Amino acid sequence: MALTPLRDDALQTASDGYALRLSLPWIRSLPLSSLVEPEVRIDDRPVPCRVVVGDRVIDPDDLATETRWWYLQDRVVLRVTDAATPGVHEVSVSFRLAIPYLDGGPDGPLELPFRCARPLVADASSPSVSLDVGIAA
Repeated sequence: MALTPLRDDALQTASDGYALRLSLPWIRSLPLSSLVEPEVRIDDRPVPCRVVVGDRVIDPDDLATETRWWYLQDRVVLRVTDAATPGVHEVSVSFRLAIPYLDGGPDGPLELPFRCARPLVADASSPSVSLDVGIAA
């Protein structure tokens, strides 16, 4: 289990920019709808992201209706349409995790804020054996 959202191989180049593969920083699997308002910055610039779920690309706001699960060993792919360039990039991601089985008060479940920033090299290493959420084994 990895408790850091950004592993060494998290940043991959894609045909239209980057794919940022986000690990689950929690102690057990959660519904994909637990990912709330992901935001990505590359080299200190905010960049819009969409979420890849299997063969679909959805807006982060549409995660609330997703029924798939985010298993500990899997990663959520955030698609970033930005000009991909080689070299080291300072990548940061922030989001909230809604923990459905922990009470957060009258407004709903507990939501925990997460923020992770680190330098990453695009395609620095081959992706691990982790599957992307929504991809069948």
